[in-house]
Amino acid sequence: MAARGLVALRTVARAAGPVRSQHAYPRSGQLFRSSFSAHCTCLRHTASVPVGVGSRRGLHSRPVVQAEASKSNGSSNGDHAEYDFDLFTIGAGSGGVRASRFAAQNYGAKVAVCEMPFDLVASDQKGGAGGTCVLRGCVPKKLMVYGGEFAQAFKDSQGFGWDVAEPGLTWERLMQNKNKELDRLNGVYMKLLNNAGVKYIEGRGSLVDAHTVEVGGKQYTAKTILIATGGRAVKLPIDGAEHAIISDEVLNLPSRPKKMAVIGGGYIGLEFAGIYNNYGTEVHVVYRQPLPLRGFDEECRHFISEQYQVSGLLIHSESTPTRIEKQSNGSFTLHVKKKSGGEEAIQGLDTVLMATGRSPNTQNMNLEEIGVELGPKGQIKVDGFNQTSVPSIYAVGDVTDRVNLTPVALMEGMAFAKNVFGGDPEAKAEYDAIASAVFSSPPLASVGLSEEQAIEQYGDVDVFTSSFKPMKNTISGNEGRGFMKILVDAKTDTVIGVHMIGPDCAEIMQGFAVAVKMGVKKKQLDRVVGIHPSSAEEFVTMRAPTKEVRNKQPVGSSA
Repeated sequence: MAARGLVALRTVARAAGPVRSQHAYPRSGQLFRSSFSAHCTCLRHTASVPVGVGSRRGLHSRPVVQAEASKSNGSSNGDHAEYDFDLFTIGAGSGGVRASRFAAQNYGAKVAVCEMPFDLVASDQKGGAGGTCVLRGCVPKKLMVYGGEFAQAFKDSQGFGWDVAEPGLTWERLMQNKNKELDRLNGVYMKLLNNAGVKYIEGRGSLVDAHTVEVGGKQYTAKTILIATGGRAVKLPIDGAEHAIISDEVLNLPSRPKKMAVIGGGYIGLEFAGIYNNYGTEVHVVYRQPLPLRGFDEECRHFISEQYQVSGLLIHSESTPTRIEKQSNGSFTLHVKKKSGGEEAIQGLDTVLMATGRSPNTQNMNLEEIGVELGPKGQIKVDGFNQTSVPSIYAVGDVTDRVNLTPVALMEGMAFAKNVFGGDPEAKAEYDAIASAVFSSPPLASVGLSEEQAIEQYGDVDVFTSSFKPMKNTISGNEGRGFMKILVDAKTDTVIGVHMIGPDCAEIMQGFAVAVKMGVKKKQLDRVVGIHPSSAEEFVTMRAPTKEVRNKQPVGSSA
């Protein structure tokens, strides 16, 4: 084990500083969610001070002990135990890699990361540097979204004078090219860690105690442990569930299914439904709610549901899957129960995809055995600085089940590194005005509040909307329409929500996310000169509200 500098003690007055001692103080009060722990061995014992909401230690006054690294030649001695590493990260996905790289490269910490061997389909023994987003989520999905969009482009081109022969699809080439890119990206992540000086250990990590991780039968000690193991897809517990596949597998089908059912009305289900529909598969989408995309703006949900049907998806809303049967010819039948009481059988399916949620990867890690508190879904509970109930252990990303988006995991990992190793005691992730996109067909992008949330929080809200056929669709024969929406706090004129459905909405929304984060006013948008002709200019030309809400009640509208 490496030794690390002499321990120096000094007393300072510090409010709500991060607790970074190896000594576990009892945790009381509310847990607040977010960041990581220390790079150490220079202790500062603080006076007892009142700690407020959002602090790492709850609402009670208590002594706060902070340990900081005193760097010299990379070795340490002192009153504390010696450790192999300053930081040991379990999981080399987006959040874990970002935190580890920055702790090592920017702040000189001695860091190790463990991750399971690379595979396109995750399991208890397989994973790979890059994690879900890079290997089994965002990246391969978006590549397939791009590929599927060519089908509509071929159709649209005829309205613009092109005579296009019926295009052919070589599915095997698509899969080979996609997987080649994933292999490359897995190597890129390994190289990023290596270039940052992070030790990469291949294998499944589990906790032995608050400072020890076991990988492949060997134990490693660390002052701070970071858990960034992400999440995994889960299936509905219905008869025949073994016949269904999950999102990992639907990205790697050996051939394009002719007919498939997608169970689930969330963004994952709708994205894959759109992908395979564009590639020519007959796609049936089954969900229990009246509308898809629960949690998004209600008006957007209504609009996009109509557009999904325009695009060719076969929607089975208010339908509960009851069982999957495999027939003698190898096809599948999905049985569903309608809200009306009737039953329906969707027959002749080549593939049934269950896109029915994800669960945090916390199984078989000995977390609860060493005192790490878990939530009802198995998620790791953390405070406002990503610290768990065990002071030396932190967690970021989907394993905490907060905002399960890759950029959020990156933000949390960065905040952790700054806070624990960069000496910034106030560094923490910010969860307001996080933009997101659903890469379905058509896509949807949002930042800020939905209309329902805005009315509940602000009471007085002005709603601006615009629905139109994009110029590209006017002579192509494409019946798809676009939709835009701005929500404004009527009292302050602050834009509190922006939503868009239609081509390029994610690219457009990223720019508006900056404006919303900075507190843009509606009158400022009104002064912006639009880019013409473009869909985006609609956002700066909506002058009169389509709806006005006062005291949480609609009071009128104007065109």
